[in-house]
Amino acid sequence: MKYFLPLIIVFSLLVNPINTIAEDLILAGGCFWCLEHDLESLKGINSVQSGYSGGNLKNPSYENHNGHQEVVLVNYDSKLVTLSEILRLYMRNIDPLDGEGQFCDRGDSYRPVIFFKDKIEESEGRNALVSASNELGVPIEKISVELKSKGQFWLAEEYHQNFAEKNELKYKFYRFSCGRDQKLDKLWGDNARSINIWSE
Repeated sequence: MKYFLPLIIVFSLLVNPINTIAEDLILAGGCFWCLEHDLESLKGINSVQSGYSGGNLKNPSYENHNGHQEVVLVNYDSKLVTLSEILRLYMRNIDPLDGEGQFCDRGDSYRPVIFFKDKIEESEGRNALVSASNELGVPIEKISVELKSKGQFWLAEEYHQNFAEKNELKYKFYRFSCGRDQKLDKLWGDNARSINIWSE
């Protein structure tokens, strides 16, 4: 019995380490399949889920999410990755100059949006817009990513989750035919979306 309590403590530390600080961030950037796949590669990201947010409609679905954007919910360990790093990777995987949609997906559902929960996240979001403006060499007014107060996140249907992994050929065909990577390479430069190119 005297060994039972230490075992419980060790087990609880393994399940929920003290140095893990989980945070959530909601981002919209066109097709949620693509954004989910692009952000999962970053060290410190625990999970990325596809869903809907930004509107007032309750229980939105893929067939009806009027007023919402397609978004991803990014759960990350802030001890391993910073919010600014995530936002830089996000910016590098969208077209921040296009506020009418993203690539072949047009309309309100596909607008790029950074949802913030507090003043700190709002400030980080503004910094990301300024950084994108500087890197692209355009006035800040040309950056068309909206900053919006965070609302409820609605999880998308199961068949949308991890779509790139579960439907690899269909995903690659969609991504290529939509011109996403071609436009990103033209905008940011070849291989500029690699997570290893960061330098302040």
